Amino acid sequence: MNTHAITKAEPTPDGMLFVRTDDTIETMVRVPLVITGMIVVALTVPIQSSLGTTRTLDLILYSDGSAHVTNQLDVDPLEPDLKVDLFGSSIDNLIALGENDLLLSSELDGSEAAVSTFGSSSVTVEYDIHDLVSKEGRIWTFALDSHSPYSLLMPPNSIIVGMTAAPSNMDLRNDQIMLQLGAGLSEINYIFGATTPVIEPAPDNDNLSLITLGVALAVSAAGIAVLVRKRALRAVAETGVPEETVIEEPEMREDDKKILIFLSENGGQALESELRKRFLLPRTTMWRAVKRLERQGAIEITKKDQQNLVRLREDSS
Repeated sequence: MNTHAITKAEPTPDGMLFVRTDDTIETMVRVPLVITGMIVVALTVPIQSSLGTTRTLDLILYSDGSAHVTNQLDVDPLEPDLKVDLFGSSIDNLIALGENDLLLSSELDGSEAAVSTFGSSSVTVEYDIHDLVSKEGRIWTFALDSHSPYSLLMPPNSIIVGMTAAPSNMDLRNDQIMLQLGAGLSEINYIFGATTPVIEPAPDNDNLSLITLGVALAVSAAGIAVLVRKRALRAVAETGVPEETVIEEPEMREDDKKILIFLSENGGQALESELRKRFLLPRTTMWRAVKRLERQGAIEITKKDQQNLVRLREDSS
């Protein structure tokens, strides 16, 4: 078979030249086939998306069994899209922020989020999730198989009664237990009570090193609680203000204090949408503010008619 078409010029009866290609039909057939093949190849090439690398991962557990996840990732600014694996499919309040708190476009698809990076080299994805905690009787169980180390802030008044993996560090944040956990599967059993949070080793775990660590963490928690108590008593002695009204927030932002004052004057609670209207703030800015106040132990957030209800904590008012 000829690989090149052969052209011939032949005179017509009226003296004009007629150019004839021997392989015209073959060429006409071959070109569409080549184009079709190129289209098929193009369609089979997957769209490339950056996966990102986790820089920090922080989780907050709430008393109702839900959790808030904050995942900061380093991404390639040349990749327009970012795929983020979430820790479940029951997701609420998904938000993605780029550098300088730039709100990024994000789309939820089951347990995966697609984020448009807009050239950001760092992306923070935050969301609420309801898949990480289960309850049987009085025992609540948090379970997570994480791809990276993370911090975990336990709910207020929670008492850890068992865990499958030893934390690398433990601290108290506003009387809430803060754990530093490694990558891999971790399960934590806890109950709610009014006593000072302590950690007891799991009764079915006969690993001596884990038991020793549990006792050491319990002693550490008790020591931290004593220090918190001493600071509160010292503030009472210096100011003369009743102990139950003392709130030590030396680093609280001025705009956060204004939110607390408004809540106090508004009967101690308000919808998050009402706060946005009162202070003329975008949704994402107000959402970060109330989350910040919640971490400081000044407020609590509950759901009311599919909206966030912000209330002053009774023990901080």
